[in-house]
Amino acid sequence: MAETIINRRRLLLGSAAVLAAPVILAPRHSLAQGVDAARRWVGEEFQPSTLSREQQMQEMEWFARAAQPFRGQEINVVSETITTHEYEARTLAKAFSEITGIRLRHDLLQEGDVVEKIQTQMQSGRNVYDAWVNDSDLIGTHFRYQQAVPLTDWMAGEGKDVTLPTLDLEDFIGRSFCTAPDGKLYQLPDQQFANLYWFRYDWFTRPAIKDAFKKKYGYDLGVPVNWSAYEDIAEFFTNDVKEVDGVKVYGHMDYGKKDPSLGWRFTDAWLSMAGNGDRGIPNGKPVDEWGIRMEGCRPTGSSIERGGDTNGPAAVYAVTKYVEWLKKYAPPEAAGMTFSESGPVPAQGNIAQQMFWYTAFTADMVKPGLPVVDGEGLPKWRMAPSPKGAYWKDGMKLGYQDAGSWTLLKSTPVDRRKAAWLYAQFCVSKSTSLKKSHVGLTFIRESDIWHQSFTERAPKLGGLVEFYRSPARVQWTPTGVNIPDYPKLAQLWWQNIGDASSGAKTPQQAMDALAAAQDSVLERLQRANVQGECGPKLNPKTSAEHWYEQSKKDGNLAPQRKLANEKPKGETVDYDTLIRSWPATPPKRA
Repeated sequence: MAETIINRRRLLLGSAAVLAAPVILAPRHSLAQGVDAARRWVGEEFQPSTLSREQQMQEMEWFARAAQPFRGQEINVVSETITTHEYEARTLAKAFSEITGIRLRHDLLQEGDVVEKIQTQMQSGRNVYDAWVNDSDLIGTHFRYQQAVPLTDWMAGEGKDVTLPTLDLEDFIGRSFCTAPDGKLYQLPDQQFANLYWFRYDWFTRPAIKDAFKKKYGYDLGVPVNWSAYEDIAEFFTNDVKEVDGVKVYGHMDYGKKDPSLGWRFTDAWLSMAGNGDRGIPNGKPVDEWGIRMEGCRPTGSSIERGGDTNGPAAVYAVTKYVEWLKKYAPPEAAGMTFSESGPVPAQGNIAQQMFWYTAFTADMVKPGLPVVDGEGLPKWRMAPSPKGAYWKDGMKLGYQDAGSWTLLKSTPVDRRKAAWLYAQFCVSKSTSLKKSHVGLTFIRESDIWHQSFTERAPKLGGLVEFYRSPARVQWTPTGVNIPDYPKLAQLWWQNIGDASSGAKTPQQAMDALAAAQDSVLERLQRANVQGECGPKLNPKTSAEHWYEQSKKDGNLAPQRKLANEKPKGETVDYDTLIRSWPATPPKRA
């Protein structure tokens, strides 16, 4: 496939250059040396942990013993460049090699390069890397092309002897993201982060600002529950407040340059936040947040005329509000920015709120000396659940959660696959995962989220811990199984959304073009018949009216008719009240 997704969401967090980790050598390695190395790593690096040191050593000794057949072998793995993966490449890879005797190379690439290389291996059958940290957004791709190893089968079969007895799959919070329609786990989460609502808590709690807002709008200034309140707050700070402490402020931040990074701004669940698609967690059924309908396991259409919702009223409303808010309430330069250029702006201290904000920025937003951090090192801002659009209904997903996940390909020789699987599990084991969570702030285990060390650290993280401990968390999910070829389809979004952002097309025209382009890709995949019984099979074109009636008859939501009123009364909730309403104890394990 020539298509690739480039310059995606984490350029701000990592180098644009390829970071090739050195091969970690262990020339003369014995089991005893591995155990000694494990004792040192457990004592000096892998703290805190949800395990006792004795339990950590038991896990580490298991790795040392399981790796014996692979000692001296050189294994190559790859991930994109974010803080979590930098820690793995520079610290965990070294520890793993010293403990196991396996020579490990963990490369760090831009996400687009990771996608391009995994496509190369899938197409050619040539082993490029022995394991991949690959976004779970590709779950539909991996399931249908059948070139990824189903981990459920692997752990019970060929990989059973190298599967960690204490892996504890039930402890992983992102298992549903990596599970295909056949019920099998295809990928194993390595890091996760969500896009949430971000706001200046210090401004929102100032009595004069609160009083002025209440006087104008008739309800309290707080965390917006719906898009109407978000819009009111954006208008209020931009055109009423105007300045805070002598600084010109804006009620909204976004970006709009026609660039590949504009695509994931929308595929990462913007339409579902508005109310596009159907009910269903982790993704709407039968219509998902991309507007693609899937019947059984077959994608059947993107356009409303085929039963999809990519160009339906909810999707057009989502794009309309995006364009309107960008023009009216964001800094003038935002329209010409890419994701990487816009990312640092809220930390500069002149943005009141941002609906589409990634928690991966948390570490960069709490650095001492920033205008958004107080003299005691505490954030002046908070993160909270995102507001819902006018078309949103209970039971729908509400936002996006990235889940970079370990993926094994069938084209990798079994012995190399086994050695790489050991390293993948090492990176997510209970012995190492809590410390890794503190470094990268990308949780994957329930036990880590509820550890005392994060209870103590929570006040400095602006609501991150509270969100991940909340029942709301399950409504933030990655792209799901309705998408049969993520690389081919994802690249269509920035090109078409860019036309709406620039004004070259109306939101309706842009979404009509996007829906038609997605149908065209689905049609080509159908003709090629390369995805078997779960490949696309397009519905015949009928009319929007037909599908409105069919949706009602089937008891589904998508596509929804256009609402007579797309701006109901604004609704907010007090942030501190919201936090107190969430459970203070972890969920019970079955």
